[in-house]
Amino acid sequence: MKSIKLNTPVPQDWSQMILHLFNLFFEESHYKEEEAEIEMDFRLNESESRITAEVELCVGGKMYSAASVNETVFASSEKEWNKTKKRVFSHAMLEVLEKVTGITQSWGILTGVRPTKLYHKYRREGLEHEAIKERLFSEYRISDEKTDLMGTIADRQLKAIPDLDSIGNEVSVYIGIPFCPTKCAYCTFPAFAIHRKNGRVESFLDGLHEEIRVMGKWMKERNLTITSVYYGGGTPTSIEAHEMDALYQTMSESFPNLEKIREVTVEAGRPDTITPEKLEVLKKWKIDRISVNPQSYTDETLKAIGRHHTVQETIDKFWLSREMGMTNINMDLIIGLPNEGIEEFKHSLDETQKMQPESLTVHTLSFKRASEMSRNKKKYQVADRGTAEAMMEMARQWTEENGYVPYYLYRQKNILGNLENVGYSKPEEESIYNILMMEELQTIIGIGCGASSKFIDRNTGKIEQFYNPKDPAAYILTYEESINKKIEHLERIFPQPIVK
Repeated sequence: MKSIKLNTPVPQDWSQMILHLFNLFFEESHYKEEEAEIEMDFRLNESESRITAEVELCVGGKMYSAASVNETVFASSEKEWNKTKKRVFSHAMLEVLEKVTGITQSWGILTGVRPTKLYHKYRREGLEHEAIKERLFSEYRISDEKTDLMGTIADRQLKAIPDLDSIGNEVSVYIGIPFCPTKCAYCTFPAFAIHRKNGRVESFLDGLHEEIRVMGKWMKERNLTITSVYYGGGTPTSIEAHEMDALYQTMSESFPNLEKIREVTVEAGRPDTITPEKLEVLKKWKIDRISVNPQSYTDETLKAIGRHHTVQETIDKFWLSREMGMTNINMDLIIGLPNEGIEEFKHSLDETQKMQPESLTVHTLSFKRASEMSRNKKKYQVADRGTAEAMMEMARQWTEENGYVPYYLYRQKNILGNLENVGYSKPEEESIYNILMMEELQTIIGIGCGASSKFIDRNTGKIEQFYNPKDPAAYILTYEESINKKIEHLERIFPQPIVK
């Protein structure tokens, strides 16, 4: 934690950007009007075709400085000019902070959640990999290593979805079921401990059935093709087997062009929710892509983060799922969980090796503002930056040695070590939904509690979002209103039926 004093006034919209850059190096930085640990001065010089930024930091009485120059500014508007000034200033800030700390930021000044969107943007403009690499460095200071990772992922995505650039004529569907056995300490998803006393599970499911029916009817009228369906949450397998069966029945009766759906995924992430009866239901509806998420293979860690299952239960439920016909199983591991270091993460990789799931998503712990872990950081001791980086490199090497390839990537605010989350899979086992959700290339219709809909204009790429209520009680009262609002958005994107 560092206090910062700005000796030079900055534009109002730069304050958060400056704080974010400090937070890449110092956890929970904050501004202070006097007697701060770090004092900052800067100068910005402008001419018609040149912007120069100089930044000076005084840290413990020692001065550090850096400068950044943009020699050829061709701004089409004042907004573009201001954006360039901000970027040049950010480059100087990044350089001086790297001098102060000795830390090199592989992602440079990039703050976005979806780096590969940038890569695809430049690819569609006709740039080859080396030119994209130069562009990402000059604009964002992204390292060659990270750009190469992005290029590998982009290539894999185009193999998994050859029509990736034109898939906006289709939609995907996310169905949110907001119940879990317990809530994990790091979680901020709309997830509520499931219990049956007040009837809210049954009432929620009644509303969900109706929303599926109405949205399905509208999609049939527009002759839409659904690319992928993803049941998330919460943990969708928290509900009973007969309730799952009824949901899939409603989906089958309501959704258009069922034979064209490329993928249906059901999150079964909590092993303590998986039963033979529920797996039989999945088989009945020809759903064979699920997740069985260990997060860690250390029982003490699972207890610390509030997961009420054991390592052995994860292993047993994986093999049960495999034996009962689940042919595409994803597993998640999290880097940097409380009291875990190199040894514990190696153990998790060793255990994963015995199972060889079709895909493995390696998450880096992120301190989400509303989570239990963020509210009580002293209680949860996590890995330092160097250890987190070493574990990420272990994951990269392990996946390569075991025949996995990276196929999607995203980043989060307050992510440990300023790293990333990477989805790996065996070739041809990639999750279509994960790719489409991250690259934001088609409309995703969110149905159910806490579900986010993304409406993407097929001509401009403009994105609008709409969120269903997170709380089951609020959802039950307002799902009809939510349906109407989503249809209003959709009719602007698909005003006429799709002609096949």
